[in-house]
Amino acid sequence: MKQTRNNVRNVAIIAHVDHGKTTLVDELLKQSGVFRENQEVAERVMDSGDIERERGITILSKNTAVTYKGTKINIIDTPGHADFGGEVERVLKMVNGVILVVDAFEGVMPQTRFVLKKALELNHPVIVCINKIDRPEARPEEIIDEVLELFIDLDANEKQLDCPFVFASAKEGIATLDLHNENDNMIPLFETIINYIPAPVGDPDAGTQMLISTIDYNEYVGRIGVGKVDNGSISVNQEVIIVNHYDPDQQQRVKVSKLYEFNGLQKTEVKKADFGSIVAISGIADLHIGDTLCSPDKPKPIPFQKISEPTIAMQFIVNDSPLAGQEGKYVTSRHLRDRLFRELNTDVSLRVEETDATESFKVSGRGELHLSVLIENMRREGYEFAVSKAEVLYHTDENGKKLEPMELVYVDVPEEFSGTVIEKLSLRKGELLNMKPINGGYTRLEFSIPARGLIGYRGEFMTDTKGNGIMNSVFNGYGPYKGDIQYRKQGSLIAFEAGEAITYGLFNAQERGTLFIGPGEKVYAGMVIGQNGRGEDIELNVCKTKHLTNTRSSSADEALRLTPPKVLSLEQALEFIDTDELLEITPKNLRIRKKILDPTMRKRASMKK
Repeated sequence: MKQTRNNVRNVAIIAHVDHGKTTLVDELLKQSGVFRENQEVAERVMDSGDIERERGITILSKNTAVTYKGTKINIIDTPGHADFGGEVERVLKMVNGVILVVDAFEGVMPQTRFVLKKALELNHPVIVCINKIDRPEARPEEIIDEVLELFIDLDANEKQLDCPFVFASAKEGIATLDLHNENDNMIPLFETIINYIPAPVGDPDAGTQMLISTIDYNEYVGRIGVGKVDNGSISVNQEVIIVNHYDPDQQQRVKVSKLYEFNGLQKTEVKKADFGSIVAISGIADLHIGDTLCSPDKPKPIPFQKISEPTIAMQFIVNDSPLAGQEGKYVTSRHLRDRLFRELNTDVSLRVEETDATESFKVSGRGELHLSVLIENMRREGYEFAVSKAEVLYHTDENGKKLEPMELVYVDVPEEFSGTVIEKLSLRKGELLNMKPINGGYTRLEFSIPARGLIGYRGEFMTDTKGNGIMNSVFNGYGPYKGDIQYRKQGSLIAFEAGEAITYGLFNAQERGTLFIGPGEKVYAGMVIGQNGRGEDIELNVCKTKHLTNTRSSSADEALRLTPPKVLSLEQALEFIDTDELLEITPKNLRIRKKILDPTMRKRASMKK
């Protein structure tokens, strides 16, 4: 017999990046009494990774739970970036409804559409939370219309259209159902969750059925599977069978050794969990996302969403430059291989393939940000390696035609820059679909563009719009190949010999373009030390000193004025490198180099092309 568990609610918070999901969760935790009165609490306490905290983005979905008036509310905070969309798709399977957070100024953005579409497809009821109503330029009334238009656009049914709107300022810790009524707490949001999100339904007497939606990894206990108990109950020391909807032959008997429920930010050990609970299980070595844990008598897998395919790939290669092995702790191909395959434990949107060369691995992901976060993590852990330029993954249709991944790009720019942006994106095979003025003298442009057209464009975009433009993109399926795109118009400045860069050599080199290095830095032949103002590559000797003569002292050197070098961040370097270059990554440095260091061999290779 199916029953309803009224003292539990399972809800996911979904939104476009930077619309305030994580801050909202912070407030719900604070106001439900999870923290002690005097406890120091970090901002965005759910973003636990270093990179998440620094960049202010959520990368992995997080589970937490609060109790309000005797009802346990399991909350899942999801990422907003398109590159981590794979995380969002899966966690929606665990919940019975969602809170869609929309910025009171920015309104509906591309990722808002993406996450809402996924929620509506699963028939989830939606609470719309219009956040940041304290912003001076907030326009909550207009946003209501934008959101309802989006619902209609996505074919929402009558019940979904009749959704409650809550107005909030997560930063101030307030929520209200009526813009004209002031309020000083989050109670209206708690009440809306209890009243509008359905309680989980399941059969308490049936066999155990639990779908694993997320995998966590911990050095001490290994893999931890997180999911919702759909039917029956699950308890410690119980024997279960692992089955998978997409792999019906796989059946494996295992024992549940530890069981946890979420409570605030902690995992609490429990002996037993009933249907509707979101739990974590450890002690099962071979657990994967999409596996169902069932009672041995009647194992029946639960269908789950196929993970979206990766769209871009890079080669991760053992570093073989003249400076290899001097700065990293882990430098061999075995280290690199183990680390990449370990990443697959937690990141399901990632693919790692071995190649013909033992020292090179093909790593595919959902976008540049997805792969750059992995690179940054590895670098901080002490790995040293090199990566190639990101390339998109092509498909072919049944007629043998080449298809490539397409993106929908939304650009908000001040009116005076819109011409430049349209021109640049058209050169990259972008097609302008829509253009409309939005408030504050901005124009919103909507493009359909091949994914490879965006590789290396973000930095240029920021320069062209003087830092005032906002660009968002979302994957939009595969389309016919649009033809060749020229990525970079400028050539590279290449070091001619190994040694240490010297002011005199750099002074002569800086007339040729923009330098990436300063005096005292180690260089080697074939290393890229700057960007040429023209289209061709030039080799320069930056290690040469001035010959001493008896008429001038060598101290005259000190008067030479050097322009400060342009120091590239990881993203900028990944955007800058060309197809014949590699980015050498060590815990201390980022160096760009040519794939072929020897100038004669390099010329031969380019002539063969």
